[in-house]
Amino acid sequence: MNLRQYEYALAVAEEGSMTAAADRLRVTQPSLSQQIGALEKHLGVQLFSRTPSGVTVTVAGRAFLAEAEIATAASRRAVTAARAADGELTGELIIAVHMGLGARQLPQALGQLRIRHPKLQVTLYEEPDPADMERLARQGTLDMVLVHSIPTGCAFDTHRLGEEAYVAVLPRGHRLLSDGVALRLEDLASEGWVRFRRTSLLDEYLARLLADAGVSPPTVARASQISTAVRLVAQGLGVTVVPASAVPEGFEELTCPLLPSLTEPVLLGMRRNAGSAEMAMLDQLNQQNWCGTALLDHRRTG
Repeated sequence: MNLRQYEYALAVAEEGSMTAAADRLRVTQPSLSQQIGALEKHLGVQLFSRTPSGVTVTVAGRAFLAEAEIATAASRRAVTAARAADGELTGELIIAVHMGLGARQLPQALGQLRIRHPKLQVTLYEEPDPADMERLARQGTLDMVLVHSIPTGCAFDTHRLGEEAYVAVLPRGHRLLSDGVALRLEDLASEGWVRFRRTSLLDEYLARLLADAGVSPPTVARASQISTAVRLVAQGLGVTVVPASAVPEGFEELTCPLLPSLTEPVLLGMRRNAGSAEMAMLDQLNQQNWCGTALLDHRRTG
């Protein structure tokens, strides 16, 4: 039993197919099947149920794969640490990000990181379910989280990067859309709202804001991505409230500040005893502009 077999089993589970997993891993299907069979024989349990349409993970398989994911992540970090000691950053950095957070700053930071350390790979978990976020963090899968609040019970060192401002987004030509004029949530009470999927942290945040303001506007649409929601608003479906930095370029003129202003801290949670890769990423993130009003200032100045 070895880590390569763990990686093979994880790939089969993710793809739901021996053929697709073999293609992804660039090995032959018979070789992959042989390795999975050898792993199951060693464990004494069946990890996958074979069906005409593919494979499904068994109960025993789910238990094994949860631990296999931890083991493979630890192995990648060990390789990264060893090579970093020799001045070369390689391996994989795994980051989870709340929806829309750092939508402009994070790509810029990753681009600079790529220039400096071209052999370092980055995997992003964008807006995982809150329970999944906590599970991944507790299991040690995540190297970093970019969040508004650190997941409960997770051992991370916390670095405050700045703050995120929220803005209202209105359709083009809307009567309330006036440059620099702040709006109250009550001003939008009679408007149809574009909301987000119900399990998302952003939609939970909007629900609390509306409840605190004592308004319950109708929901006319739901989207799973902020960029989609903004585009729906631009076409006249309704209004919404989103993080300023998540507004797609070209749609800044549709935003209005809110009164009172709504902001949340931008926090980077980083595994304790972080290595060189994590510190390099922190350095790039610290160089970004995390001022909550940056987008609005850009809009006013054109």
